[in-house]
Amino acid sequence: MLLYFLIIIPTLFIVFLLFSYWQEWKYRRKPYYKLADVGWRQTPLPSDNEKVYSLAMLGDVGAVATDGTDPVLNQFKKWQQQNEEAGIAVFLGDNLYPVGLPPEGHRHRLLAEKRLQTILDQLQHYNTRSVFLSGNHDWNKGRPDGYQYMLRQEKYITEALQNPESYQPPHGCPGPVTIQLAEGLLLVVINTQWWVQRGEKPLGSKYNCPYTDIEEFYIELNTLLRKNRHQHIIIAAHHPLYSNALHGGKFTIRQHLFPLTAAHKRFLIPLPILGSLYPFYRKFFGAYEDMSHKKYKRMRKRLLQIFHRYQNIVYVAGHDHNLQHFEKRGNHYLVSGSGSKTSFVKKGGSATFTLEQPGFVTLNYYSNGDIWLEIHIATPGTPETAPDEVIFRKKLQTITVPREQPA
Repeated sequence: MLLYFLIIIPTLFIVFLLFSYWQEWKYRRKPYYKLADVGWRQTPLPSDNEKVYSLAMLGDVGAVATDGTDPVLNQFKKWQQQNEEAGIAVFLGDNLYPVGLPPEGHRHRLLAEKRLQTILDQLQHYNTRSVFLSGNHDWNKGRPDGYQYMLRQEKYITEALQNPESYQPPHGCPGPVTIQLAEGLLLVVINTQWWVQRGEKPLGSKYNCPYTDIEEFYIELNTLLRKNRHQHIIIAAHHPLYSNALHGGKFTIRQHLFPLTAAHKRFLIPLPILGSLYPFYRKFFGAYEDMSHKKYKRMRKRLLQIFHRYQNIVYVAGHDHNLQHFEKRGNHYLVSGSGSKTSFVKKGGSATFTLEQPGFVTLNYYSNGDIWLEIHIATPGTPETAPDEVIFRKKLQTITVPREQPA
């Protein structure tokens, strides 16, 4: 009996880990499609002449290459060229790694400024309409002094683009902020970092925020959605509400065996069984940036309670460094967080699509009331030589009710 426990059980456990690792290795960086969407390439797309407006949703671009070789920025450049007249680029937070825009003299300041200026120069070159959101890294990784980091980045971007509305919501307030993009198409921006931020965060007239109590935000958001149920609503935020990746509590077998790689990828010290404590903690209790953390969980629950009352919402976030799509109760939830980094995403579950590759999401709105999702992956090369590869396409919604004016 003792031999059974000392040899056979550990052997079976190791075999299970090896098999699981092999299964993960097979689909890493390969697209997963829900069975109903496997034949997506055969679905006819409306013609470009019918396109009314396009949104490029880029998340977590904070580590872009600054020498002109960045594959995501080069792919984004193609979108800019094709949508100069009626398009907007939405940057979904974590615009600068590792700690946002530090003060002058900080060791990360020069690189952060160079990365941010690379993006801003490209936007200005094509005169691309844009709006930036903030993420946890823009708030100095959520540390108590993060509010000043966010304000510094907001000031830099709005002054560089000469547009005070290019950073939303203003002053780090929770929002919601609305931008009417076209008839029947409304963009709503919310600052989800507010809920999980430690230390100072703005609320009330002292900070030029419209509310003194966060409950007023939820009332305003619900009122806004109710009055605009006649049109498509795109909600942009940093934190996802559904995710098959790290912040949703999903970890690789490698992360269970080598937990110290969370600190540095070269710390390949095997800690089987003991190493699972860290992933289990992140899954069930969570860091501030995880769905399982009590503050994040509370925010997510309240938002979903409101969103589930409607069926005209597309919610797009970054945070997890991959590409994902979920459909829940008639609404759509997207993760577009692989703007400059990639990380593991688990296939299956309730996801319609998942992929661990650099890229971004576009949402195209057509004159017949359709809104289509396209997921673009970035490949090495210049904008002239790299193919514009759409790895997934899906019609999300059609507005069929009369487009009456909101009350």
